[in-house]
Amino acid sequence: MAKKTYACGIGPSFEVIGGKWKAVILWELRDGRLRFGELKRRVEGASEKVLIQQLRELERDKLITRHVYREVPPRVEYELAEWGHSLNAALAPMADWGEAYAKATGRYPAEPLPEQTVSR
Repeated sequence: MAKKTYACGIGPSFEVIGGKWKAVILWELRDGRLRFGELKRRVEGASEKVLIQQLRELERDKLITRHVYREVPPRVEYELAEWGHSLNAALAPMADWGEAYAKATGRYPAEPLPEQTVSR
């Protein structure tokens, strides 16, 4: 099968972050390695199956690196690869724009859950 070619850089950029959670995963990895469980907690709304699929695609596209530790219980950590770091640098202005847009349209920050009070 022939390699796909592109007329401009937008195509390959959006192809590698095209999954619903890929940009969020990359952004959450910006500060360093995370174990799968921590990543799962941070990427709210993604099912475990979808998160695993997106992580595999990001690894295949050389944006993240997966580290498997042969211990009991097994431990797996993910971190940004060189291409992931450079893509995150490109995503930062997009995140700034999104925050400004969400604030301007009254959708940022997300409403915190009301604290539960205990009656005595």
